[in-house]
Amino acid sequence: MSRVLIEELAGTPTWKRPFEIVERKGLGHPDSICDAIMDEAARTLVRRYVKELGAPRHFNLDKGLLAAGATRPAFGGGRIDAPMRLVFGDRAVYEAEGHIIPVAEILEETARSWFRSHLRFVDPDRHLICQNEVRAGSPELTGIFASETPSANDTSAAVAFAPLSPTERLVLEAERFLNAPETKDAFPESGEDVKVMGVRENDTVRLTVAVAFVDRFIDSERTYYSRKQALTSALTEHLQTKLDASSELSDLEVRLNALDAPGRGADACYLTVTGTSAEGADSGQVGRGNLLCGLFSSRRPSSNEAVSGKNPQSHVGKIYNVLAQRVADGLVEIDAVEEATVHLVSQIGSPLDAPQLAAVQLVLAEGASLGDVEPQVNDVLEKYLAGVSGLADDWLRGRG
Repeated sequence: MSRVLIEELAGTPTWKRPFEIVERKGLGHPDSICDAIMDEAARTLVRRYVKELGAPRHFNLDKGLLAAGATRPAFGGGRIDAPMRLVFGDRAVYEAEGHIIPVAEILEETARSWFRSHLRFVDPDRHLICQNEVRAGSPELTGIFASETPSANDTSAAVAFAPLSPTERLVLEAERFLNAPETKDAFPESGEDVKVMGVRENDTVRLTVAVAFVDRFIDSERTYYSRKQALTSALTEHLQTKLDASSELSDLEVRLNALDAPGRGADACYLTVTGTSAEGADSGQVGRGNLLCGLFSSRRPSSNEAVSGKNPQSHVGKIYNVLAQRVADGLVEIDAVEEATVHLVSQIGSPLDAPQLAAVQLVLAEGASLGDVEPQVNDVLEKYLAGVSGLADDWLRGRG
């Protein structure tokens, strides 16, 4: 294992600093849709390779675009003028050992199946066009899979942090509540396209929340604002129970669909036909969604890698980010560690369990020193590096 660089960060943990800015994009947000579909398509492709060829092959599906369609939302139900377009990009193996792998068909069926399963009001046969731009991979990168020792396919940097702050957990909880089955039953007009931006100043948190309302359930402007107020109250009451459990936070303000302008009719309400802005207002792209931890927090470090759709066998853009998150989660289980940030850097062609840099930054409890925790830090990193080859199996089973 590479030597671990351990640095103690002076100061206080993130949640004790004066402010935080935290964002969560929900299930039906165009960026989240891209991430989810490309990762599910990658899983499906790996399983097909294993079934047909006995082992995974080189591919990457981390270049994808969901181009918005065109719609005309209206009270009581609008119409769709043009479908969304999902563009698959990057590389895959189409033929090996006499087997033809129908990559385009696999990707398209995965996408349509995902829409059917996750977005209630999107009919992928009518509302979606799939465009395959995935090409065959380079011989040199494809050859990585001929090696018995798993090696990095790129020189890449990964970073992760733990634990989540109370503000980060609150932002996560807001989106999860809004997209929970129970909430959809109570508020069928609330679409899956949800975005939550949390701003904390000292112990006060303000949440600006966007929820795409489905127009067929809203017959008038009056109904829209009535249901919007009811949903705001339900969300606030739910989050208040979480706030009361946090000693760090005391005040909460929730504002829903802040762009609305009463008195200006349907055009000034956040209405959609299908529950996602991808139908006509906003496009999506792989890598612009949430980080592996489920959100984006501007005071935290982040990798520039798009994790979704990457090959779990060799692409360190996925492997090392997942590994870094597991290490960070493990480090904060050490009693003296209040906060941990983990950096891993690969070198193309080198073994996956031997990063060229493994660095850990720690905020320690008062009175603790690096000497107190260094052996445990090394043990945690060694444990997860030793198990790096198992990350692909975990991911295939939906655990990573």
